[in-house]
Amino acid sequence: MTTKTYAKIQKLRRQYPRSRSAVLPALALVQAEYGGWLPPEALRDVADALDETPAYCLSIASFYDMLHLEPVGRHMVEVCTNLPCALAGAQRVVDAFAEELGVGPGETTSDGAFTLRAIECAGGCGRAPVVVIDHRYHEPVTPEDVSALVEEIRGRT
Repeated sequence: MTTKTYAKIQKLRRQYPRSRSAVLPALALVQAEYGGWLPPEALRDVADALDETPAYCLSIASFYDMLHLEPVGRHMVEVCTNLPCALAGAQRVVDAFAEELGVGPGETTSDGAFTLRAIECAGGCGRAPVVVIDHRYHEPVTPEDVSALVEEIRGRT
């Protein structure tokens, strides 16, 4: 981890009465530094910075869906499949992304550009189905919207 990130983690640490409370935001910071995922050395970096164990950091990282323990694509495409989105056709949207990208949910394209994920809830139930691409919400999304969304992302790369 860079010294800048280490300093940010120390600042986070001071915001909490117990240093272990800073593990989640520290993991998010380090994940960004490691290209969107947390390899074992990233967990050790956070553990060392907060005087915790790598096992404790792993327990947090493996619980939260926004933390990744495997490499992910440069672009994250997440389709909410919770009940309101499911009732509004989320599976058809997942299928359209899978066809457009050539990967299934939980997979990354061979060029490392996209990871497709089916997620439990994006919190946009009123405008379902919701798709989150690189932390930007798109709602509602239909299967017919998928090609244009993928082209837009490819244009940004």
